[in-house]
Amino acid sequence: MAQYFIIYKPYGVLSQFSGEGQTLASLFHFPKTVYPVGRLDKDSEGLLIISDDKWLNNQLLNPRFGHERSYLAQVEGIPDQEALSSLQKGVEINVDGKMYRTKPALAKIPEVIPALPDRDPPIRFRKNVPDTWISLTLIEGKNRQVRKMTAAVGHPTLRLVRWSIARLTIEDFQIGEVRELDQDEIYKLLGLSGFRKK
Repeated sequence: MAQYFIIYKPYGVLSQFSGEGQTLASLFHFPKTVYPVGRLDKDSEGLLIISDDKWLNNQLLNPRFGHERSYLAQVEGIPDQEALSSLQKGVEINVDGKMYRTKPALAKIPEVIPALPDRDPPIRFRKNVPDTWISLTLIEGKNRQVRKMTAAVGHPTLRLVRWSIARLTIEDFQIGEVRELDQDEIYKLLGLSGFRKK
């Protein structure tokens, strides 16, 4: 039987179980058979799925399935409508040395920011430069994509949190918290119930 863990990956933790620096193994005693489904950069936080379900891994990581991933990005400055429209339509970013136009995305300044735990360490505060939270929902996951996208419209990312994949979120999670879910629950939240292999 496959196992499924949801974690709020902290800032500074690598999305792997071994290697130099702080890894996922420092958060919880995971079974030896599981691995991260996808990854988050060391300097990004938020939702990470840990499992040994190869079918789920393919469903979430194969680009042709295009599952929605939502991020909260605290950016430098205050993006105007033009910047948000550019993010929505797609911007040119560098991927593996080649220019790539991102797919259409949802980008907005949310009226209410979900309650997020404080980051440790906190972002660098600059009294003369305001910052803004924006919500970005993508259907792709290129390396450091959100950071490259916000930089492309003149608003570098200061803090980045992956909030959700489909309807699976880290709402009410504490940083570093690990929860185990069963297959029916996680497939339902990811919108995969009707596609599950027999």
